[in-house]
Formats: sequence, C-alpha cells, structure tokens
Amino acid sequence: MMTGDASLGEDVNNGVIPRQRLAVRVAHHILRLFGFLLLTAIALFAGGFLVFYQHVATIQPPADPEADGIVVLTGGYQRIDQAVELLAKGAGKRLLISGVNPATTGNHIRLLTRSPGDLFDCCVDIGHDALDTTGNATETARWIRENAFKSVILVTNNYHMPRSLAELERTDHGTRFIAYPVATDLSFAEMTRNPLLIRTLAAEYVKFLLVVSRDWTGISI
Repeated sequence: MMTGDASLGEDVNNGVIPRQRLAVRVAHHILRLFGFLLLTAIALFAGGFLVFYQHVATIQPPADPEADGIVVLTGGYQRIDQAVELLAKGAGKRLLISGVNPATTGNHIRLLTRSPGDLFDCCVDIGHDALDTTGNATETARWIRENAFKSVILVTNNYHMPRSLAELERTDHGTRFIAYPVATDLSFAEMTRNPLLIRTLAAEYVKFLLVVSRDWTGISI
C-alpha cells in the first residue's frame, strides 16, 4: 500500500498526471472547436443554398432583350427553341448553339425545333467543341471575339444560370452578358413530387461555389 502511494506521489511530483490532464483538456477544447466550426460551415452552406434556391426559383427573363448575339448552352431542346425564337424576333444578330454532340448536325437541330431553314443558314452557328460548362465558356468567348460582339444574351435553364454566368464572366471580362433563363418548375410542391430536383439544385450550388472560388482553391470542374 505504501509502495502504491509512494509511486502515485512520485508521478505527481514528476508532473505525469498534470500533463495527462492537460492533454485531455486540450483535446476536449480542440474537439469543441472542431464541432463549432463544422456546425458553422453547415449553417453557412445551408443558408447559402437557400439564397441560391430563392434566386434561381424566382429569376425572370427580361421582357425585350437586345444584344449583338445570342448563345444557348445545350442540355434540352426547350433551351434551343427559346434561343431560336429570340433570334427570329431580332433580339440578336447571330446565335451560337454551344456544346452540340459532334454527331448532331445543324439541320438535325433545325428539324427538331421546326425552325426556318433560311434563319439557320444565315445566322446560326453550331459549336461542337464544348464538353461541359467550362468548355461552353471557352467556345462562347472564341465566338464572341470572332464576331466582335460586345453584348450577348445567354439562354440556359434557371438553375444552371448562376454557374454559366460565372464561367462566362470569368472567361470573357469585356462582354456584357444578359441572362435569359428558361423556366424549370422549382416550387416546393414540384420538388416534393420529384426529389431529383433537390439533388440537381444541390449539385449546381456546389459547382457554382467551386467556380467562384476556383482562383484561390485551384479546383476545376
């Protein structure tokens, strides 16, 4: 018994137990700090997502847009239909359909959209190079330079608009881009019926954050 007490007293004198208690306290504070930072990050992400959702769910196209050119990012013929309609109304001089599958011809798109042949022949350019939104921005910037345009109407889905604009404005600083969102129903009732919409929105939000932070994160998508 005396030996055990002596050993304990010796450990205390040598500072072993105080050091162990200090380590436990430090670890406890670190875990609390990590938990606080994690909760803060989750709250910021959720708050930002709600702002993003509110923006894309309510954004409206301008009534009578006018620009030098029009660009539509592929991803659905509803987008292309809207862009061709803008071209036919004289909203822009030329239309670029960016990101078209190499196997798809301009005539194929014209037939599917039931567009006038003379309109496609004179004023529609087909871009086959882009594979993603970053590629769309590069392809569009090159087309803008070739045509010496100063303003361009951008046509894409509402949920895709923030990232598309961020990519274009990052690639081409001298052009004025006019957002013309194609409506996708993002109401609460629709998302309840179609949970895939929530996943699509969340993915777009994350990609948008990566685009706007790319210069200091070095992450590309």
